[in-house]
Amino acid sequence: MQTVTSQDGTTIAFDRIGSGSAGTVVLISGAFGYRQVPNTVELAQALAENYGLRVLNYDRRGRGDSADSPGVYDSANEIADIRALVEAEGGSAALFGWGSGAILALLAARSGAITGVTDVVAFEPPFVVDPKDHVPPKDAEEKLRQRIAAGKRGGAVRYYMTKVMGVPGLVVAVMRMSSVWKKLVATADSTAHDFAVLKPFSRAETIQPEDWAMLTQPTLLLIGDRSAPALTKGAKRMAEVLPNAELRELPGVSNDPVAAELAPAIGEFLTRAR
Repeated sequence: MQTVTSQDGTTIAFDRIGSGSAGTVVLISGAFGYRQVPNTVELAQALAENYGLRVLNYDRRGRGDSADSPGVYDSANEIADIRALVEAEGGSAALFGWGSGAILALLAARSGAITGVTDVVAFEPPFVVDPKDHVPPKDAEEKLRQRIAAGKRGGAVRYYMTKVMGVPGLVVAVMRMSSVWKKLVATADSTAHDFAVLKPFSRAETIQPEDWAMLTQPTLLLIGDRSAPALTKGAKRMAEVLPNAELRELPGVSNDPVAAELAPAIGEFLTRAR
């Protein structure tokens, strides 16, 4: 495990995998994800071993071995975390994100705060662009932060999954009886960081090209052909508005892909010119 210090003093933990003969990529997890999730570890290994990439697999703030900034939730801080990682590894890297991490990757590239972002790959960024799809309540941010501040971690997980993500309550009730629930609760406090990233894009408003004109890096939007339409509409719209983007649909893939389903698309795109 390695660490870097972000702009606000927060310590960010990461693993470095691979020699990097074909470049560097930062893996940005979604809600409840962290660097030691087996599927994430397998993806990092596949990209390093099969495509010659140096992979930075890190814990977003508030989860795993990274520190947190309790009560302070701002996507700009998470962009600064990524900048610290990229600068520590030579100043140049591609970004890959999924879920809220996909939106964070796109925001980081758009921000201009990280001058060395070479490419972006985003798997099903959860932009809510259709009012017929699930839209979080207007007070979702307040309700989520209240639960976190009160130490109600299980309640924060339930709230985020049902009210922010739109997961049916019965599904969440079943998950509470499984072994995975403990791992979700362990990352509960980080959900406020996820919502800080998602909030501006969860209002069922269309994505405007002028808002993303600054994101000029080559960008690959990935979706699974077995994912629900609500989970793919945002990526399809982003492929239309970004000035240098392409959309790729992965056959047989759902919203919860395994490493073997993602690695070829990511690796081939990031090494295409090398």
